[in-house]
Amino acid sequence: MEPILVAYIGIALITTLAFIGSSYGVTVCGNAVIGAMKKNPGALGTYIALCALPSSNGLYGFVAYFLLQPFLVPEIPMFTAVAILGAGIILGFGGLYASIRQAEVCANGIVGVGAGYNLFAATMVMAVFPELYSILALLVTILISFNLPAPIVM
Repeated sequence: MEPILVAYIGIALITTLAFIGSSYGVTVCGNAVIGAMKKNPGALGTYIALCALPSSNGLYGFVAYFLLQPFLVPEIPMFTAVAILGAGIILGFGGLYASIRQAEVCANGIVGVGAGYNLFAATMVMAVFPELYSILALLVTILISFNLPAPIVM
């Protein structure tokens, strides 16, 4: 297999899985917002803030693409290509799973706020914990990119 193809598979994993996770997470939260609005329509700002949290994982995939894009040259060494593939596996699956789990936390908070409980701050704090692992996956990707040999430009 050509090294550039291996690298692009890694890029596809980074972006596609993180984007799918964020989209799914925002949808789960959006569904909770629709239900909560029936009971407490005055908390729309709170609902939107909690609903948007899972979208950050997709942004991490986007950032990772820009970090790794300079290495995507036709003469990419196999070592670099495999490193990008590894980053894709780490951040892609990490972002996917973290988005889904974060959405579950946020959706529960949205339901609680809709029921009249003051749970916004507690939900934000609890939603940070799944997010932490997406951030760590992005940091691993950053460390991988900093340790790759400079791309060959012809």
